[in-house]
Amino acid sequence: MVTKIELGKNGESLIADYLIKKGYEILARNWRIKGGEIDLIALAPNGVIVFVEVKSRSSQAFGHPLEAITPEKQSRLIRLSLAWLLENKKWNHPYRIDCAAVLMSSPPEIDYRAGVI
Repeated sequence: MVTKIELGKNGESLIADYLIKKGYEILARNWRIKGGEIDLIALAPNGVIVFVEVKSRSSQAFGHPLEAITPEKQSRLIRLSLAWLLENKKWNHPYRIDCAAVLMSSPPEIDYRAGVI
């Protein structure tokens, strides 16, 4: 039995690999500050900094994984993204927030959505 933590880490690794294959550079994984965590931070081939929230599920028994991204979570992601930009002196840099759902079926299913927040 896979734990929720292992499920989440596996999903994040799948999305990181997905982005790398598309030419992205992973800048950080599980970046944390007091206010929360960003799963992945990447640099897109076009130079945009991309903050990625990854939601992984073993099934859709409790709904689609992206349904777990509530308005409160969206606000937190915006605040965290801005904090990262400030901390890394990139406050004037173009950025976007993406969301990715991973269903751990065989093979895993990825639903990646760019610029949703």
